[in-house]
Amino acid sequence: MKNTSYKYTELNWEQVLSGYSMGIFPMGEDDGTIAWYEASPRAIMPIELPSSNINIPRSLKQILNKNTFELKVDSAFDEVIEQCASRKSTWINKLIINAYNELFENGYAHSVETWQNGRLAGGLYGVAYKGAFFGESMFYKANNASKAAVVKLYEILKTSSYILLDIQMMTSHFKLFGAIEVSKRAYLEILDRAMSVSREFKY
Repeated sequence: MKNTSYKYTELNWEQVLSGYSMGIFPMGEDDGTIAWYEASPRAIMPIELPSSNINIPRSLKQILNKNTFELKVDSAFDEVIEQCASRKSTWINKLIINAYNELFENGYAHSVETWQNGRLAGGLYGVAYKGAFFGESMFYKANNASKAAVVKLYEILKTSSYILLDIQMMTSHFKLFGAIEVSKRAYLEILDRAMSVSREFKY
């Protein structure tokens, strides 16, 4: 992962969208500032082709079939991002939280939440812009809670014909679901197609 610029003391929602459209993303620094980054190779979940699908482990399928969790969208965005930031080491500082709450208020940021017994058990958040969804972070308090949220997100994006599901950097979590890494050039080509269309985040 490469830092593409200097540190900044301000960040707003419009800057985040502009950065995404160019293939870079903001991350908070320990000193309370933010810096812009790019990842090469870039990790994505294949979603564009009709044959693209998510790999769901058998054990997770059983959990989903039993309706162990209640899945909701955009019902607790602020709590999801706060939970994602509640770690000993995190890039989600106040500038990030404020900017993404602005994105949520303007209809771009979304959270997919997993509830159990009336309590938030896990979830994820990211930004839907044009034909792309830029995944940012996730958390869980119950086993498989964040994985269930990933499956729900994928279903939403697939149904709405999104072109790109960007996860920035590969993790074992997403590799399990079938995420792949692509070159910077390949990523920018997919991003360009995604930025040329309009999609609605329907759930």
